[in-house]
Amino acid sequence: MKQKIDGFFKISERGSTPGREIRGGIVTFVTMAYIVVLNPLILGSFSADDAGAHKDAFGAILPVGQVAAVTALVAGVMTILFGLVANYPFAIATGLGVNSLVAVTIAPQMSWPAAMGLVVVNGIVVLLLVVTGVRTMVFNAVPAALKAAIAVGIGLFICLIGLVDAGFVRRVPDEAKTTVPVGLGIDGSIASWPTAVFVFGLVFTGILVAKKVRGAILIGVLTATVVSIVLEAIVNAGPSQGTNPRGWNLGYPGLPENVLGVPDLSLLGAFNFDAWVQIPAITAALLVFTLVLTDFFDTIGTMTGLGKEAGLIDQDGKLPGVGKALFVDSAAAVAGGAASSSSNTVFVESAAGIAEGARTGLANVVTGLLFLAAMFLTPLYEVVPVEAAAPALVIVGALMIRQVTEIDFSDFSIALPAFLTIVVMPFTYSIANGIGAGFVSYVLIQVATGKARRVHPLMWVVAVAFVIYFAIGPIRAALT
Repeated sequence: MKQKIDGFFKISERGSTPGREIRGGIVTFVTMAYIVVLNPLILGSFSADDAGAHKDAFGAILPVGQVAAVTALVAGVMTILFGLVANYPFAIATGLGVNSLVAVTIAPQMSWPAAMGLVVVNGIVVLLLVVTGVRTMVFNAVPAALKAAIAVGIGLFICLIGLVDAGFVRRVPDEAKTTVPVGLGIDGSIASWPTAVFVFGLVFTGILVAKKVRGAILIGVLTATVVSIVLEAIVNAGPSQGTNPRGWNLGYPGLPENVLGVPDLSLLGAFNFDAWVQIPAITAALLVFTLVLTDFFDTIGTMTGLGKEAGLIDQDGKLPGVGKALFVDSAAAVAGGAASSSSNTVFVESAAGIAEGARTGLANVVTGLLFLAAMFLTPLYEVVPVEAAAPALVIVGALMIRQVTEIDFSDFSIALPAFLTIVVMPFTYSIANGIGAGFVSYVLIQVATGKARRVHPLMWVVAVAFVIYFAIGPIRAALT
């Protein structure tokens, strides 16, 4: 049995072991588990009477508990499927950014089922691009330097996610009357116990990684969680809930009253295609275009970065079997819309599991099973606060930034596009935006410097698509 598993997942062939894969799968889940708490807060609401309730055009809401259940279900099923089909340690869950777009921009114009119907259409379009080979060709057309820049940019992006989630970096309040957008902690200092736990976890995990301790990231997360539970019992910081800046952001390190809970899967299949009659067809089409472009390049960028970090990119700069990987990812987008959890995609936090040694789809099976268990164990996994998991993201960011050495900064026609790719991702909180800035500037500079022949024909198409993407607001206004 052990040999069959090894042969199926090519564990030994990729220089890994079952133990590493299991550890990596657990670490990936721990760093991603927040999505089961966060996605319901973005898409759902506790009551339609709440001041900040996310309502559709008809005043309806998605109940938080139901969103949490389908979020865990789709993540679990699609992550396992990705591991079995693509055999990569790239876990799948609801894509951040797309869910906000659905909640803030799309749903208020139509019903929730119609909004999720557009997400399904987005997934079908992307799936067709995979079946026709277009998505794979675009993936392979990206220059090696830009692929390295994408990986570095993702490293900085997930580092920023970790710093913000932990409260180490915070938005400066408007009443401060300053042009500085973000600052350190509260009033320039680490003034909360949860953020102090993050600092402890970061230093502790960093030491373990530097000493090359096996399971360093997992040990760090679990240790920080134990410290959080003990500390909360002493200081009673309480949850943040948007009103307590010194509280725990997501997850609460207290012993839960219950361990098990029955998931409510009522949202499965709650979608339709009424958007095309509820709003002007051109508006619906532009919304789908925005979803497709975001999904398309978020995935390409994330897979590139994760593949390079795991050492899975071949000598030609390609990810073997990328077609199967992109197919499952596209199917995940459809599944997310059909289950009302929003589009699902490969998660950049998978880099934490890769840093722990994961190299095959077995890690995905472990992560997926934990997501399925999370449907029933919501009270238990919520004990892990995001401040205890965030150090893993910063550590992984430090590991991924090493790939900056693969970029030739002496050639400014490469240096500027690579630089824009790297910095725009964290500064705009979007992988797609960073890729777009890099691609458009790369094409323009190559043409302006007489190197147009270097540009792959598909890069021209992609660059034009991104120009439209960046100008989608004025275009929508002009057409409607």
